[in-house]
Amino acid sequence: MSIYVGNLSYDVTSEDLNNVFTEYGEVKRVHLPVDRETGRMRGFGFVEMEKEEDEEKAIEALDGATWMGRDMRVNKAKPRENKGGSRYGGDNRKLSGSRY
Repeated sequence: MSIYVGNLSYDVTSEDLNNVFTEYGEVKRVHLPVDRETGRMRGFGFVEMEKEEDEEKAIEALDGATWMGRDMRVNKAKPRENKGGSRYGGDNRKLSGSRY
C-alpha cells in the first residue's frame, strides 16, 4: 500500500517527509513528483511503509495536521488510472463524419 500526502510545502524534501513518517514505523520509500517543465515540487508525494498497520497509524495521526505552515492531506493512495488513448489525451477512435 502507498500513502498519498497532499498539500505539502513546495520546500519539503524526501528527507523531511521520511523523518515525519519514521515516527510511525519504518519507511520503505518516499516519492515527491516534480513538474517536468519547471522542475519544481508539485505539492504532493507518496510514502510507502514496511507495515500496513504503521501506514494506518500515520494516516490517522497526520491527516489534517499542520506541518511547514500547511494542513496536510494524508490518505491511502488510489491506484493510478490508465487514461489510455493517444499521447495527446483522449482516445484514438475516429469521429464519425470526420476526415481524421
